[in-house]
Amino acid sequence: MDPPAEEQKRSESEDISVGPSCPRRVPAAGDTPQLHVLAVDDSLLDRKVMERLLRFSSYKVTAVDSAKQALEILGLGDESSQNDVSVNMIITDYCMPEMTGYDLLKRLKESSDLREIPVVIVSSENVPTRIDRCLAEGAKEFLLKPLKLSDVKRLGIHMKRSNRHSDSSMRQA
Repeated sequence: MDPPAEEQKRSESEDISVGPSCPRRVPAAGDTPQLHVLAVDDSLLDRKVMERLLRFSSYKVTAVDSAKQALEILGLGDESSQNDVSVNMIITDYCMPEMTGYDLLKRLKESSDLREIPVVIVSSENVPTRIDRCLAEGAKEFLLKPLKLSDVKRLGIHMKRSNRHSDSSMRQA
């Protein structure tokens, strides 16, 4: 390999800076496709922190400010039709107006198309009965805010590796 090509290959996977002190990994050409996370939080600050940590960890992120908006994106909302959005995981705040993260979790687990998508609940309140109820309903994790990079890195084990459309077509075959 000649030196310019070697330099090009090395620079494709190096960290770059995305702000004053925030490096961001740029995927190399041969990297696997990004896993897609739907982040749901009514707090702009918490949503931005979640989004930045997930992107830093090389996830594709769609961030919304309500459970109802998340349901719309997933094709379960009042005004939505079936959507083509493929999501590998949903991370949602517990305490939100109109519909809580727990209510969102229950709606997803009732859907035959979406029940296999892993859901992680985050909250600033450490309430054992709330945590137990979410885990019993099917949440993969219950994390306390503020969300940390170590939390996000640990979530990879729960990621749904294939999209919901290929899963449903395999069941029909």
